[in-house]
Amino acid sequence: MASAFNLIATTLRGQEVLGVATLSSLLAEMGDESAKVEITRIQGVLTAYTRLDPFLVVERAREIASKEPFKVEGIMRLIPVELVARSRVEEIAASVDLLKDKIPPDATYKVVVEKRHTQLSSRELIEAVAARVDRRVSLENPDWIVLVEVLGGVTGISVLRPSQILSLGRLEPRPGG
Repeated sequence: MASAFNLIATTLRGQEVLGVATLSSLLAEMGDESAKVEITRIQGVLTAYTRLDPFLVVERAREIASKEPFKVEGIMRLIPVELVARSRVEEIAASVDLLKDKIPPDATYKVVVEKRHTQLSSRELIEAVAARVDRRVSLENPDWIVLVEVLGGVTGISVLRPSQILSLGRLEPRPGG
């Protein structure tokens, strides 16, 4: 599995090859023809490294999906990744230290842990991460998410707004359209 990535994409199991083609095509359309998209050892999970801003990639993919849904066929979710760490609780928490100041002092957040191919405890991860973030927690309607995506031996970490994850099963209608 690649240790350098700044996007995670999910597909239906068995649709990984289609997902690679789709994501590679999207990234090329956005201006990065040399992006590296890889199938991981985890069914339905791809990683990608692009020289483009991964947050802008997700935003642009949302626009493309709303106008030309066939261009995102095979991709279920697209998640920007800011840092990659080894899947060790202390390294993950230390990475969150580098990103936590993105959350304004008066904002709320929640920690979301998605684990695949690991024995790490979600509770232990959440507690270690939350100990580093001195902000109010809101489990129902957070302003920000501290996202911890454990993919076996590597973990992608982002601090983002809920709208900065693209879930193609839940596209919202565009205003006026």
